[in-house]
Amino acid sequence: MNTLMIKDVIILTMKEDEAPFRGDILIAGDTIRQIGPGLAAEADETIEGQGMVAMPGLINAHQHTPMSLLRGFSDDLKLMDWLERKMLPAEANMTPEDIYWGCKLSMAEMIKSGTTAFADMYIHMDEIAAAVEEAGMRASLSRGLVFLQDDGGQRLQEALGLVERWHGKAKGRITTMLAPHAPYTCPPEPLKRVVKLAEEMNLPIHIHLAETQEEVVSIRDKYDETPAQYLYNAGLFDRTHVLLAHGVHLTRRDIGLLRGMRGGVAHNPVSNLKLGCGIAPVVEMMQQGITVGLGTDGAGSAATVDMFEEIKAAAWLQKLDYGDPTKLPAAQALRMATRESAALLNIDREVGTLEAGKRADLILVDMNKPHLQPVHHVESLLAYSAGGADVDTTIVNGKILMRRRQLLTMDEEELLRQAAVRAKRIVAGV
Repeated sequence: MNTLMIKDVIILTMKEDEAPFRGDILIAGDTIRQIGPGLAAEADETIEGQGMVAMPGLINAHQHTPMSLLRGFSDDLKLMDWLERKMLPAEANMTPEDIYWGCKLSMAEMIKSGTTAFADMYIHMDEIAAAVEEAGMRASLSRGLVFLQDDGGQRLQEALGLVERWHGKAKGRITTMLAPHAPYTCPPEPLKRVVKLAEEMNLPIHIHLAETQEEVVSIRDKYDETPAQYLYNAGLFDRTHVLLAHGVHLTRRDIGLLRGMRGGVAHNPVSNLKLGCGIAPVVEMMQQGITVGLGTDGAGSAATVDMFEEIKAAAWLQKLDYGDPTKLPAAQALRMATRESAALLNIDREVGTLEAGKRADLILVDMNKPHLQPVHHVESLLAYSAGGADVDTTIVNGKILMRRRQLLTMDEEELLRQAAVRAKRIVAGV
């Protein structure tokens, strides 16, 4: 079993009420064996951590990774124009190989900006799973399920096939969920069928909720309910762990319905800002005990999958919305991107904090930069000043995926070449 020692580093464990401290981290195989000052154990490899902060890898709780190939293609449009005029026609041109390379492009950006795990919802998920296995990241994968046309059950069979082939694979780095796309694309009967399957198979559910005001109006017109009421009445929150993406347009009554749910809400502030969707009631949800993590959504809407940008945006939006700078302080925003997102992916027993016995998913942030000095409060610098480009090293399951800004599990030059050629073909004529 290979061992790795990280020496003399500032450690931010993200454990409850534990302040940053200087010490060492010993990794054995895929697991953190010891954390503390002055560890004397021998190791096969040592990383000198002076000037670095070690923290849990960031966890992106909502992604559509292949949309990286559509970054910057349809900016500054209203949501339905963005979706119907640009996104859907371009996505229709994607081949399974395009999806594989689009996922790899997203993962390269995530690894280089400190993300170690993500939740993905898309199509051709076997290609995405293969890309994840090769790249070394941790991921919760789900085949998006739209039930607006009768496809003879093909989509659902693809979703179940993904679970059968990939759940627990890649040394446990890949888990799966079922993913009814959204209230407005899933009528009551097929939605209830997916909920029942999730209960029987003990699988979490990943679903969009109340991203736009248009969705709220549509569900109200069709069912005389809010989107949250619609999911509640379909039994989604009875016995299933649920990852709700967005949750922008929730009433106080909606938030009451979510209280006590297993899982929680993935807040996507950059995408919501860029598409003009609104500001999610994050503080109010947290006050009701609802777990709120962070995601980027796809790069087709957010333009970036750098989770440090989401941390900033999440904190600033709540401060602005309330007119109160004490709302969503730095440490809480960092918890959203680590331990809370881990809870949403239902992997918080393995990752999300740095502690002995957990999987070795962590990043080293280089603080030896003008914009990260002086170091008065580590959490404040990480939340408000740091960016993805400040990440020096990314480790998942004890394996170094990036060191000194160099990707070790991908050919970055070939990746960029493939992305450029494929993106050009995908958007031609759209």
